Amino acid sequence: MLETVNTFLAARGIYCLVFILFFLAVYGMITCKNYMKKMMCMNVMQVAVILFFLCFAQKRGGVIPILDGVTEAASGYLNPIPHALMLTAIVVSLGTTGVALALLMRMTEEYGSVEEDDLLSGKARKKKEESADEADEAEAEKEAEKEETADVTGKDPDET
Repeated sequence: MLETVNTFLAARGIYCLVFILFFLAVYGMITCKNYMKKMMCMNVMQVAVILFFLCFAQKRGGVIPILDGVTEAASGYLNPIPHALMLTAIVVSLGTTGVALALLMRMTEEYGSVEEDDLLSGKARKKKEESADEADEAEAEKEAEKEETADVTGKDPDET
């Protein structure tokens, strides 16, 4: 039994690793409530898919597709298309990550949080509203100080 498992893992172990990596990322996307963690899980999922396609494109005895004069048949070469597609997928992944980071930074500036529960429940208020509330409070405090000064001196502080 153990020998069978060892033989399977030696032959197909990378696929098991990719499978585990992919579903850990899916689990993380579902269970994490922090958008930054969700973005990292999304990146792990993309890496698992890219790794799967690159491993799937390999074959025993295949060589890189460069004419070297030794390999005559096309069947002796590796297929370059999956590798080119995965290079494109890496570039798209980097672009997606950049946009996601920019959105997360903007969310943090606007709402002060990247927690899903805070954003959906309305606990994370817009900073503009907070700054407007703070300005209103500061103005009210100034008015109260003016009234106190007027009461103590008997003069209107705006007249001086």
